[in-house]
Amino acid sequence: MFVKKIFLPQDQMPTRWYNPMPDLPTPMAPPLNPETMEPLTPDMLSPIFPDSLIAQEMSADRFIDIPREVLDVYKIWRPSPLVRADRLEKAIGARCKIFYKDESVSPAGSHKPNTSVPQAYYNKIEGVKRLATETGAGQWGTALSFACAQYGMECVVYMVKVSYEQKPYRKMIINTYGGTIYPSPSDQTRTGREMLARDPDCKGSLGLAISEAVEDAATHDDTKYALGSVLNHVIIHQTITGLEVQKQLEMIGEKATHLVGCVGGGSNFGGLVLPFLPQKLDGDPVRFIPVEPKACPTLTRGEYRYDFGDMARLTPLVKMHTLGHDFMPAPIHAGGLRYHGDAPIVCNIVNEGLCDPVAYFQTDCFEAAKLFMQTEGFLPAPETSHAIKGAIEAAKTAGPDDVIVFLYSGHGMLDLASYDAFNQGLLTNFELPQRDIEEALKACPDVK
Repeated sequence: MFVKKIFLPQDQMPTRWYNPMPDLPTPMAPPLNPETMEPLTPDMLSPIFPDSLIAQEMSADRFIDIPREVLDVYKIWRPSPLVRADRLEKAIGARCKIFYKDESVSPAGSHKPNTSVPQAYYNKIEGVKRLATETGAGQWGTALSFACAQYGMECVVYMVKVSYEQKPYRKMIINTYGGTIYPSPSDQTRTGREMLARDPDCKGSLGLAISEAVEDAATHDDTKYALGSVLNHVIIHQTITGLEVQKQLEMIGEKATHLVGCVGGGSNFGGLVLPFLPQKLDGDPVRFIPVEPKACPTLTRGEYRYDFGDMARLTPLVKMHTLGHDFMPAPIHAGGLRYHGDAPIVCNIVNEGLCDPVAYFQTDCFEAAKLFMQTEGFLPAPETSHAIKGAIEAAKTAGPDDVIVFLYSGHGMLDLASYDAFNQGLLTNFELPQRDIEEALKACPDVK
């Protein structure tokens, strides 16, 4: 019997997150104090993170219990459905099966509440009153403002200016949840004011917005910083998606052969694939396929080295694939994929040859999104369109026994201006020149 949607019973929702760090084939390179170049100690992170999240960041436990108070909020939308994209299969003549894990059903419309809810919870129980963060396309800012509303906290969001201008409805949602939002660079921080003095027309970057949010947290006694991707604890929280997928595939007697996700900072991709890491290391040939824009080709063309996570160099040094912390991205519409680096956990397994990263032009991804909408009926976020494009490309060589699963990381109902520009033929493609990468990497610290 054909089943379009596979729903996991709520009483079977995972109650523990998976921590991949004990299973990595090579140990994680430690984050470094940029002043001493020595490994970071937990006390160095305490000005911007609560102790419980610092403990998760450095945890060696393979599984971490999800607090009951977090599970109670998760139950608003979790478990999310696994959906058979059978109409898309027919449209492209696929011989394989294609499924997507639908994270657009969350209140924020994306996978981001999987980590915003626990981050807000852990900060709340440690007495934090206010959270500061950055956001690219606005998905993370929306998710954190939702989470803060659940726990009665203030939320301040610094949104990359080009996305702030492209996606005005994000601001409206964040404000309605009770959050405050500023276009970055802003006049609210020293970092923002200095950038505006140098370039009044600066359209911003995630690295710059991170600098503003970290500065905000460090200069307010009642405030901590929350990051929506990249960090270990964020990836750990996101593994609930892959853990659910494993159970849902088992329910219908299927086994994934290809796992596909878009990559900006790496949270949705890592959350999907990392629960499958132990079986891959045991010899399972399942493919991990991270997809990124050619305009910001971090995994496909960036260097694997230590770098700062932000433009103002306020963060620790982490080892990751990077385009350089001074990298200023082209204003493509997939704002969540414009980060100069990626999650160290994801970069670790990419460097070990366990992933097959690919990059595509934005118009090709919008074409894939349009086909998905015409066949499956739903409008994907521009970021998600990259995962759809990756799944379609994987299906071209997949056989009848193959099962492709991609993470549908968010809907595009607040990205209609992007689709209008695409339909009018106004979107342009941009492939980052090698000379720009080499120039940006010159600013990276010389750390082996």
